Amino acid sequence: MIKMFFNNIGPGPLVAAAFIGPGTVTLCTVAGVNFGYALLWAMVLSVIATVILQEMAARLGIVSQKGLSQVIREELKNPILRGLAIVLILSAIVVGNAAYEAGNISGGALGLQTLLGNTPVNNLNSNIEVFPIFIGVVAFILLYLGNYRVLEKALVSLVILMSIAFITTAILTKPNVLELLKGMLVPKFPKKSILTVIGLVGTTVVPYNLFLHAALARTKWTSKDDLSLAKKDTIIAVVLGGLVSVCIIISASAITSKEISNASDLAMGLEPLFGVNAKYFLSIGLFAAGITSAITAPLAAAYVACGCLGWHPNLRSLKFRMVWMCILGLGVVFASIGFKSIEIIKFAQVANGLLLPIVAGFLLWIVNKHAVLGVYKNTKLQNSFGVLILLVTIFLGVKGILTVFKII
Repeated sequence: MIKMFFNNIGPGPLVAAAFIGPGTVTLCTVAGVNFGYALLWAMVLSVIATVILQEMAARLGIVSQKGLSQVIREELKNPILRGLAIVLILSAIVVGNAAYEAGNISGGALGLQTLLGNTPVNNLNSNIEVFPIFIGVVAFILLYLGNYRVLEKALVSLVILMSIAFITTAILTKPNVLELLKGMLVPKFPKKSILTVIGLVGTTVVPYNLFLHAALARTKWTSKDDLSLAKKDTIIAVVLGGLVSVCIIISASAITSKEISNASDLAMGLEPLFGVNAKYFLSIGLFAAGITSAITAPLAAAYVACGCLGWHPNLRSLKFRMVWMCILGLGVVFASIGFKSIEIIKFAQVANGLLLPIVAGFLLWIVNKHAVLGVYKNTKLQNSFGVLILLVTIFLGVKGILTVFKII
């Protein structure tokens, strides 16, 4: 039965693993502490948008048997536009993921430190953290094996562990169900909440996940008959991922102190209120979130780079490995020397929210091309949802820019 369960799972949980990283945990924590349940509606909106866009990406990968960046490069005939698109995608996804990786590894290390205590090693008058190196080694081994099925099973197991940990933590806080439903169904913009709303959207509807999903879907499935399986896989995984994010916001809402800036603080803050078990569950969840994202971020960057530069996206090819090794290596180095990643994570989530309309626009354009998808191109209903999502993300992006520059 367990074997059948794993055989039927597609790349959906890997996509969930990618968007529930320490950045998501940190941002959901900040949202819960500062605004309570008021921004839960943003998570509901984000989950719906993610399901719609990720389904398009998976369909593109299965039908065309190509990655999103590869199709964009092939379909943009104008060399200037193609060059600009490639530069934009490479800088945003590959360089962006390099910055993310330090946060992913630091977040996983924070979970271990909360559980086991801090264990820095003094070398040449500087402290080097051990846990980030341990997480980096685990991620390196899983990626270097170059076996999709092994990678899939490892990440699915970690996602299940993470889900149980965060859901249990939320239950321990005994949330008010009526207030919870109100927060999920009634949109509100409390004072100074707009950048947090954009961050919540950007940390769930992750631009690099659209590239990752298309690449992984064509690896998992090669027949158009599998499209229904891919759709079901996407819905279940993304909704479960959204539930985890909601649970983090619920847990953080239980804390009265405003001096909570990351999930490690949240874990310590929950202990006096709900006992030591809450701390342990949250710390395990944070570790799982960190290590899954530490694997998927370099993987996504490698797929994007290969697609943009016309390289064959093989898990065991030298060029593919060189890209993810660089991303992973930078993350381990910065995390090990105590690089402060919390502010960068928060900035990156907002940047993701601003980049999303561009990537979603590219995806909508591609999935409407008969030359690429034939009869499997978008229907009018799918386009209606897609355009609505695009307009909402543009609105949030513009409002965020105006807020940052204090124009509104």
